[in-house]
Amino acid sequence: MYFDVHAHSYAEDKNVFSILNTYPNSSDFSKPFSIGIHPWYLHKETIEPELLIIEEKLQHKNCFALGECGLDKATNVDFEIQKDVFHKQVKLSEKYQKPLIIHCVRAFQEIIVFKKDLKPKQTWIIHGFNKNLQVAQSLLKNGILLSIGAAIINNKKLQEVLLHISLDAILIETDDTRFAVQEIYQKIAFLKKMEVEELQQKIEHNFKQIFKK
Repeated sequence: MYFDVHAHSYAEDKNVFSILNTYPNSSDFSKPFSIGIHPWYLHKETIEPELLIIEEKLQHKNCFALGECGLDKATNVDFEIQKDVFHKQVKLSEKYQKPLIIHCVRAFQEIIVFKKDLKPKQTWIIHGFNKNLQVAQSLLKNGILLSIGAAIINNKKLQEVLLHISLDAILIETDDTRFAVQEIYQKIAFLKKMEVEELQQKIEHNFKQIFKK
């Protein structure tokens, strides 16, 4: 089985288990999903009703995680509002015991500060990680896992990072890429000098440790 922790569409292959990224205004929750308020789409007038929708959906039998949510310094959305809404979503993650899938751009230190201050019991996962080894090690040191996507196929810097981190610390995703999750598994297995089947077993173990459904 292939596990795709953050997808924008479901794979038709029955050997792929995907968690679909959804939003408060999404309509289809018939398959495994995560739900959150993305920092790009924060609007003061809709924050509270959207948080209520998220709280409702977190109790749905198909909900596996809260997210993606997070912090993004490259968007025009007020950063203080971003931090406030992120904090509120962390509290919902804890209340309903759902792992947190995090979108982070230029705000890794702030995410780490939140982690230290709030001491959450739920697992935090940075989705689409593609930064350097120093950032990776800082996140891992603070108990934040990394989800690796299609960037691993051609990004030499990320490939080098992967060689220095344990497979215990990663998950795999497609996000909105054109690459199939199998291609991402194949590349990671090649870089780690292992069989794809061995990687599948490792990621399945990680997945089941975090998503206890």
